[in-house]
Amino acid sequence: MNILDDLKLQYKLGGFEQKLIYWNCGVFLLSILFFYRFKLGFFDYPTWIALSSNSMEVLYKPWTLLTYFFFHAGFFHLLFNMMVLNFAGRLFLTFFSQKQLLGLYLLSGIFAGLAFTFIYKLLSPESNSAIVGASGAIMAILVATATYSPFMNLRLLLIGNVKLWQLTFVILLLDLIQIFTENTGGHIAHLSGAFFGFLYIKLLQNGTDLSKIVSFITDGISGGLNTKKATPFKKVHRNYNTKPAEKVSKIVTKDKTQQQIDEILDKISKSGYDSLTKDEKEFLFKAGKQ
Repeated sequence: MNILDDLKLQYKLGGFEQKLIYWNCGVFLLSILFFYRFKLGFFDYPTWIALSSNSMEVLYKPWTLLTYFFFHAGFFHLLFNMMVLNFAGRLFLTFFSQKQLLGLYLLSGIFAGLAFTFIYKLLSPESNSAIVGASGAIMAILVATATYSPFMNLRLLLIGNVKLWQLTFVILLLDLIQIFTENTGGHIAHLSGAFFGFLYIKLLQNGTDLSKIVSFITDGISGGLNTKKATPFKKVHRNYNTKPAEKVSKIVTKDKTQQQIDEILDKISKSGYDSLTKDEKEFLFKAGKQ
């Protein structure tokens, strides 16, 4: 099995935190082809992708509230965000579902974008700006987890044991300190996303799950795509000459295959995909094609 097949299998078996990383990396590769100015060394995103601080422009291009947080301003911008997304996403999924992760990511990204548009104009009414990046949505996931389980123990390299709330507090404090010095729009989006993550958990604890808005839409879309036209009734002729032994043999083979798949998936859930042997990865890949 080659690297491409390995990546496909990881995408298929991975949770939404991995899928979001794949989506962001895929969009970044496309942005290099279409929006990177190689001679000048910077990304030049058009107004129909980046989110503007001009509310009228956002009103005419509302999709930018979604597109802006799937694009990034550079490799290190993407790398840092994806590292934090992987870290925060795994912590979040300790307590919540995959659908809640996707719902929080999308809703907080939109909320952070709206907050940037309105707050930036209040702070700097004479100037216009534009942002890209998933930082606001990622901060929402981190703060949501810290709000739900603030005293979760973390062991960080070179630092040692810390509480989740302590790490989150330091990150938020850095955003507050830098908000008027550099990347004002970005820091507004970070803090707004963090606020949405806190709000999401408080509403969830009171019985309101905002992520169901996204789940309702995605389930409706997937249901529509999977709807098939009813097939007409077909008369089936039974072959009574089939040997019983052959039928039993097929059932046994199917059960053994499914049992092996279940054992491998259980191993992934406990130790991760990288713990699989080459033969186990090959088996899963072939089973996925059946």
